[in-house]
Amino acid sequence: MIFKNTWFAFIFSLTCAFNVQSQETYPSETIRNDALEVLVYVPNSEIGYYRAARFDWSGVIGSLKYKGHQYFDHWLEKHDPNNFESIKGPVEGFAPIGFENADAGQTFLIIGVGSLEKPDDGKPYHFAVPYKIANHGKWKSKKKKNRIQSTQKLATPNGLAYEYTKIVQLVDNQPKFILEHQLKNTGTLPIETTVYNHNFFVIDQEPTGPNLITRFPYPIKAEGKGFGEMIVAQNSTLTFHQKLNKGENVYTAGIEGFGREAKDYEFNIENKKPVPA
Repeated sequence: MIFKNTWFAFIFSLTCAFNVQSQETYPSETIRNDALEVLVYVPNSEIGYYRAARFDWSGVIGSLKYKGHQYFDHWLEKHDPNNFESIKGPVEGFAPIGFENADAGQTFLIIGVGSLEKPDDGKPYHFAVPYKIANHGKWKSKKKKNRIQSTQKLATPNGLAYEYTKIVQLVDNQPKFILEHQLKNTGTLPIETTVYNHNFFVIDQEPTGPNLITRFPYPIKAEGKGFGEMIVAQNSTLTFHQKLNKGENVYTAGIEGFGREAKDYEFNIENKKPVPA
């Protein structure tokens, strides 16, 4: 199974929260072309940038520079590698495999993370729970001129096993990169899961506020925390009415209107703030 996402750096502009933390040193590789410089954290179970149980450990982009602008950065005040949301985007998360059928103390899988232990609290799965990682598998990363590839191999005693590869690749002489994923079932049981992309945009340290507008290629509908007050979904745009202060946030369980076509993912984040002369 192979699936790809393509990203154009120039369509994204300043968004998300505030940045108060400097770049920290974790295992990483940097790739460049004539337009972009991209720093990618590589998985490491002991000293890696991200070691929590929610998101895929591979292909975490810590920095993307284009024409003097910084497109990804810290969005929390303090980075903790074991915090489920202390990460930089774009990142992906796979749905858990085997959680419902596992007894307390047994394990379930999250691709890109590993084999996790189910607690005995009787509660349903939730991405914010710090599940104990019983087996993170074996990770191997390698860098070529314009790409970084990380592969995880994992097998469990119950027959679930896989080989998962994620590649971050620059396109020659363009402000564009591709995320490519390869998933191979190496076990005896079927693998059924879903995957989503979570975009943690912090660009040039611009706070979320009225300067920012997100445009979609289709009419949208959205409801949730802060909608109608702090943020408005109208026609094909999301617009903030006010700057978000520390501790404030907006939330929706889902934006309606998209379909199953690749073009539905072609959204733009724009900054209306005038460029200094």
